[in-house]
Amino acid sequence: MTILIFLGSMLGAMALGVPIAFSLLLCGAALMWHLDMFDAQILAQNVINGADSFPLLAVPFFMLAGEIMNAGGLSRRIVNFAMAVVGHVKGGLGYVTIVAAVIMAALSGSAVADAAALTALLLPMMVAAGHDKARSAGLIASAGIIAPIIPPSIGFVIFGVAANVSISKLFMAGIFPGIWLAVSLVVTWWWLVRNETIAPPPRKTLGEVLEALRLATWALVLPFIIVFGLKFGVFTPTEAAVVAAVYSLFVSTVIYRELNLKKLVPLFVSAAKTCSVVMFLVAAAMVSAWLITVANLPAQVVELLQPLLDSPKLLMVAIMVLTMLVGTALDMTPTILLLTPVLMPVVKAAGIDPVYFGVLFIINNAIGLITPPVGTVLNAVAGVGKISMGEVTRGVIPFMVAQFAIMFLMIAFPQLVMVPARWFY
Repeated sequence: MTILIFLGSMLGAMALGVPIAFSLLLCGAALMWHLDMFDAQILAQNVINGADSFPLLAVPFFMLAGEIMNAGGLSRRIVNFAMAVVGHVKGGLGYVTIVAAVIMAALSGSAVADAAALTALLLPMMVAAGHDKARSAGLIASAGIIAPIIPPSIGFVIFGVAANVSISKLFMAGIFPGIWLAVSLVVTWWWLVRNETIAPPPRKTLGEVLEALRLATWALVLPFIIVFGLKFGVFTPTEAAVVAAVYSLFVSTVIYRELNLKKLVPLFVSAAKTCSVVMFLVAAAMVSAWLITVANLPAQVVELLQPLLDSPKLLMVAIMVLTMLVGTALDMTPTILLLTPVLMPVVKAAGIDPVYFGVLFIINNAIGLITPPVGTVLNAVAGVGKISMGEVTRGVIPFMVAQFAIMFLMIAFPQLVMVPARWFY
């Protein structure tokens, strides 16, 4: 009965068009009423406590870093560098998109920001070269979702806080899975364009490649600073977010000189607005998370999944399918906040490594950003690229299938995640 009230109140509110954050609050209030413990003061206290978390300070700083990088010229120089290196091969603009997405993922951690920047920079070039617009937009959208997997990752920060799992370990464990996803896109793009007769841009000379590298060096240094700083304990993930924001601000204003005080104000406002939405979602979800614990819902879920606890791989498949279904209707942040407190006790009872589960869970949620009908990244690409949602959805399907295939391959062979992760630890 408790599970029915929890799901019914939340889904009912969402069906009526209530924003997700308020739906979570209504869901919490309904659970409190059912448990005969309704108290507005407890509700408000949990909302405040939900956002009062030091690790969550990483979220606004990573979002600010992403805004600054896109407006300050870092993203454009990364694309130019990728163009100089791989732009001359057949279907080169597609490979440029993937390489640029991987590098940018190591800078901001925001899928929407990366996908929007790549769409603005590369989609017109791909269409002008003769590539199918829907396919090109689909590639850009699927490349953009690598951002929440390769560190720094906003998704890992939120999951780490909700699941009480080491964010540093999640960051380190996400490096190779993000690369595997990129490889799946490379193979899929190669297969789709193998029969195209589009002439690629001419090969850049060694001098032009070195010049592109020189111009992009300041942007390319940041991922190494973050990874090595986390690996050797120089700073925490939260401090890494501050380093990313300050570094990108310094490079954009002092080195590249593409930002000034007048341009910075709108960037800070935009980052603050985006961050306020995410933090309010986190705060509202913590009410439901607390009540989930009070109502002992995890124990009920563990009991329901008891037959699968002896088979961790089968359990992981079931959890991933459930997350895929939820991801078609909910954005990444609310999905993480709603499912994590329910699923973590199940994961621990089955003896699954929480870091391994966290990586697969975030990959699934990231792919959920390009699954219709919600698909936040799909909407971003459609809006920036001035293309219909139907066309983007058609174009993204082969890449989405490839990424799901890689995810299930990681379930079958956990070593693909954990062996390199332990080295980075």
